[in-house]
Amino acid sequence: MSTAVTTRPAAPGAPTAARAGASMAVGSMLCVQLGIAVSVGLFDDIGADGAAWIRLAWAGLLMLAIGRPRPSQFTRSSFLACVLLGVVTAGLTILFMAAIARLPMGTASALEFLGPLGVAVWRGRGHGRLYAGLAAVGVVLLTEPWHAGTDLVGVAFALGAAVCWAAYILLTQRVGDRIPGIAGVAVSIPVAGLVATLVVGPSVAGLLTWEIALAGLGLAVLLPVVPFILELLALRRLNTAAFGTLMALEPAFALVIGLVVLSQVPGILPLLGIVCVVVAGIGAERTGARQPA
Repeated sequence: MSTAVTTRPAAPGAPTAARAGASMAVGSMLCVQLGIAVSVGLFDDIGADGAAWIRLAWAGLLMLAIGRPRPSQFTRSSFLACVLLGVVTAGLTILFMAAIARLPMGTASALEFLGPLGVAVWRGRGHGRLYAGLAAVGVVLLTEPWHAGTDLVGVAFALGAAVCWAAYILLTQRVGDRIPGIAGVAVSIPVAGLVATLVVGPSVAGLLTWEIALAGLGLAVLLPVVPFILELLALRRLNTAAFGTLMALEPAFALVIGLVVLSQVPGILPLLGIVCVVVAGIGAERTGARQPA
């Protein structure tokens, strides 16, 4: 069915929808990078996996209160899709945190990006695959993974996060198409919080203080509540190939934030990488509008 959809002529409002979707995706990525930067203090107190858990746990409670999902909004299959999305979201968050505890951030990010890149190549057509390939080159130049030592366990965690990220993109679009408003994420994020609580909570709950809990509450709004809602809305306007390609901008944002906030000056190759992913992102924004069924 997806092949038939992508071959139809674009609707008159497709360029506007693509721009709106791309803007939402960019906003989501900026929130994610800022949220990671703010998380540094929590990493010191409860570890990377603990920071992931407290974010997801608080986000689940917030989304239940904001979204107030009702049984009448779901069919059996759409509710199952929300649950699966929640499990994948928890897996993505926890596995990536485990990866960056063992690998340099650039290496882990490059490996994790194989997920959205795979979606972009699989779902892409014509220029879409070209932009995905350009984005892949840009990410490699940005992250320079060849500078790092290899931890096979860390690599396995990063590849697991990549698989979860690919599934997250596909499931988020499916949930957004089947369920109006934000009711879908009002179920998936609480499920993610529950999974994270079962997996990580018991090992770090004893380290919590009121200060850490309140910091986690504020952080949950920035990451993941706002980004996940923006991504849901973006995937209603963009096809999965374009969205996967746009995700290549995230390492570029990380590099810019590192330069501005941490005074980390990039080399020539990372600067070339930024050019590649920006060009790929522009191409995805122009050609990535979803076509009418």
